[in-house]
Amino acid sequence: MEEITYHKKYGLFSNINYVLKNIKKVSKLLLFLLPVGVVIAIFQKYLWTFITKFIIDLITRDGNFKKLLVTVIIFTLITVLFFFLQTWYYNKKWPLCIKVRMNQILKLNMLMMRMPFQFTEDPELLDCCQKARNALGGNQQGFEGMIHQLFTFVELSGSVITGFVIVGTLNPLVLIGMTLLAVLNFLASNWANRYTKKHYWDPLANWWRKHWYMNMNLGTFEYAKDIRMFGLKNWLIEKFKELNKDRYRVQQKNCRLWFWVSIVTSILWIIFQAAIYYYLIRRVFSHTITIGNFSLYIASSATFFECISSMLNSITELLQKSREIDDIRSFMENEHVNQEINLNNANLKKPSVPEYDSWEFTFENVSFKYPHSKKYALKNLNIKIKAGERLAVVGLNGAGKSTFIKLLLRLYKPTEGKIYLNGHDVQEYDLDSYFSIFSPVFQEVNLFAFSLAENVSMRSMEETDKKKVEECIKRSDFEGKIDALPKGIDTQLLKVIYDDGTDLSGGQRQKLALARALYKAAPVVVLDEPTAALDALAESKLYNHFDSLIGNKTAIYISHRLSSTQFCNSIAMFKEGQIIEYGTHKSLMALNKEYAKMFKVQSRYYREGEENA
Repeated sequence: MEEITYHKKYGLFSNINYVLKNIKKVSKLLLFLLPVGVVIAIFQKYLWTFITKFIIDLITRDGNFKKLLVTVIIFTLITVLFFFLQTWYYNKKWPLCIKVRMNQILKLNMLMMRMPFQFTEDPELLDCCQKARNALGGNQQGFEGMIHQLFTFVELSGSVITGFVIVGTLNPLVLIGMTLLAVLNFLASNWANRYTKKHYWDPLANWWRKHWYMNMNLGTFEYAKDIRMFGLKNWLIEKFKELNKDRYRVQQKNCRLWFWVSIVTSILWIIFQAAIYYYLIRRVFSHTITIGNFSLYIASSATFFECISSMLNSITELLQKSREIDDIRSFMENEHVNQEINLNNANLKKPSVPEYDSWEFTFENVSFKYPHSKKYALKNLNIKIKAGERLAVVGLNGAGKSTFIKLLLRLYKPTEGKIYLNGHDVQEYDLDSYFSIFSPVFQEVNLFAFSLAENVSMRSMEETDKKKVEECIKRSDFEGKIDALPKGIDTQLLKVIYDDGTDLSGGQRQKLALARALYKAAPVVVLDEPTAALDALAESKLYNHFDSLIGNKTAIYISHRLSSTQFCNSIAMFKEGQIIEYGTHKSLMALNKEYAKMFKVQSRYYREGEENA
């Protein structure tokens, strides 16, 4: 597998264009609100400044009460209209910003469900994904934060231009001094933002994954029994505290850095503000400006500096959000991941798997190694799975059994070599069509917060054949649990969406998984430790009905329990990524090598089964 580039810098303008394109697709109204925001911002910043100036001038120069009253009424009406417009603007803007972000989250989730399975086990890509999730995790973060900052920047730009005109009539030197001070403030903030992201926050991507895992352990009921029975509470809390120390240390460093940046910029601002007051007071005493103009210039200069500083800081924030958009796009536009996805898109549609009468698979010099690993998980594997055969795949943990199955299912793509179905390279077929020929029963059975019937059919209720569901449940020996449920197969599972949802035990989950495989009725069955969570009676019953459950289908059976091999035609013994022994149970016992030794070690648990075999 090629080396993947996990982080790419797209640049501020490219990221702004990316955000605007997404806004346009989801809500054109949000784009229309941008100029409306400029008008509102100018009124918000300068309206009361002008009201105050005119009222002071009327009082100190004209003394005309009637004219003063008319002016106040006019300004009051303008203010009321402005507040109506402002309320409408904010009530429209925020929900639309959230809507655009939610659409981006949906796209991220779609990518995660569509990307090749092997990428889901790449720690570096998972860190990349976590940073993308963080950038979509809140109103002020990453993607939505960029939208708000774009609005802020455009609004402040209008206010800065207005202030530029007002303060420019006072003295160009004041304008230049304020601008230089704001630029210094901007440079300091931008440097601090860039430094903290690179040295403080990016290295925490791995921490976020650990933090999520600890939160899951501490905050979900799945681990409740183990925590109580093994007295893990204090131990887990200490682990959680220890983990949080890393975040706390980073937060302290971040706060110290920003403290000194704020001190320097605040001192510069105080000095400049004092100079402006001194200059304007001298102009009042020399009668070159009125008291009304004094109030106008004082307020406008403060507003202008606040706006230009905020605008430049907004650029800092835009750059910061842009770096977070880089995180989103680095994951969502990863060339290698999307290239793998596009192999199965509409333009490169591959043919579906034909309706074969029999299914035979051949591994030809197949090797596989995980991303960033120098060691092969499987090396130079050659094996043929004959049509209608029951193949037992056995071996110790880490021998390569699961990797072998994932390659067969095309969850992984071989690093070297090819896999053939009836003489044709499996990569020639459409992936979804290829998935459809397998009925898998995985060791880890995941339940969905749907009805039990939907969990068996893995289809919506409208597409589910309830009679078929009941039949599959009966064949998998799961009907005893169903009879005890008040709503039968319509019972909702888990308590995530429905408060009256029910959970299943490990054994019940595996029976449900078997029913799920039976419902799919695919021609090739893959059983990954299907009896691991079953009790002895349920396991025995499954073995006795193995042929009736599987029928004439091709079946691959992965197990640590070698007693299960008596139901299989052939046995493949894996060790360190290679098949070290292959044959029938009888022939492998006669060899008296690894398989025979393992069988003899386990035989005291199923000697009766061996004698029967």
